[in-house]
Amino acid sequence: MLTISGKVVAITGASSGIGEATARLLAQSGAQIVLGARRTDRLEQIVSQIRSGGGIAEHYSLDVTEREEMNAFISFAQNTYGRVDVIVNNAGVMPLSKLEALKVNEWDLMIDVNIRGVLHGISAGLPIMKKQGFGQFINISSIGGHVVSPTAAVYCATKFAVGAISEGLRMEVEDDIRVTVISPGVTESELADRISDNDAREVMKEYRKISISPNAIARAIKFAIEQPEDVDVNEIIVRPTASST
Repeated sequence: MLTISGKVVAITGASSGIGEATARLLAQSGAQIVLGARRTDRLEQIVSQIRSGGGIAEHYSLDVTEREEMNAFISFAQNTYGRVDVIVNNAGVMPLSKLEALKVNEWDLMIDVNIRGVLHGISAGLPIMKKQGFGQFINISSIGGHVVSPTAAVYCATKFAVGAISEGLRMEVEDDIRVTVISPGVTESELADRISDNDAREVMKEYRKISISPNAIARAIKFAIEQPEDVDVNEIIVRPTASST
């Protein structure tokens, strides 16, 4: 039977966008959710709304670039609910710019959040999943993890890395742990609002005119989780119908 009810799901970057939509959808389906992000005031609101709707949810302050915070976040999920079924490594940043702009601090930020954040989630969750004999990692990549575009070289590099890390993990773990990569096309989120480069921000505004709802990505995540335990959905690409890339 396909079911999510009762599963314990820890979600990073859960204060908005794909993370928030996923938390709400999975909670509606009966999962027990732990939301992690830096904006705890926003997390409190989301958790309160989930609980008002009959769902089960907790929140935890989390900066995915800090390994000890990730360890504490996953330990909190395990201690609260007794196990960890799914970790959704969703936190990401996208400050696009041409390489010649030399926004090195933003390159470092993307590497820290988009790559190290995923690795920290794996390092925190893998020992627990190996010990309990089951689990699933869902790592959020991007269409940028398949196709490189101008102003997005470093961002795309980080998302290619997510795919490589996920595939390596899938090959290394035994048949009791599943690994899924979700690659969204242009999706409504706050990521583009934080682009500091004027040219890149204007290009993204035009590109985002066809963006899809984060609920579309949440449904893809739900689909991967609810499959029977002997089915591992390795990758899903979700694009706007109107997208040419």
